[in-house]
Amino acid sequence: MKKDIHPDYHFIKVTLADGSTFTTRSTMKGENYVSEVDSTNHPFYTGRRQYVDTAGRVEKFLRRYGKKATEETEAE
Repeated sequence: MKKDIHPDYHFIKVTLADGSTFTTRSTMKGENYVSEVDSTNHPFYTGRRQYVDTAGRVEKFLRRYGKKATEETEAE
């Protein structure tokens, strides 16, 4: 390996969202890393879906681009 071209590769402590910790090596700056998402709370692994204000987004879309009440009655 050439000298002085590689990043610093050191041990860091990783803390997952469920509170478990482990030590690994990384080129990240700092000695600790805290994860907000891991396999215990990610929807892909848990099978749960989390909806964030989807009704509000749909209503906002319909207000902006949807049919007006008069258009709907004329179409019928």
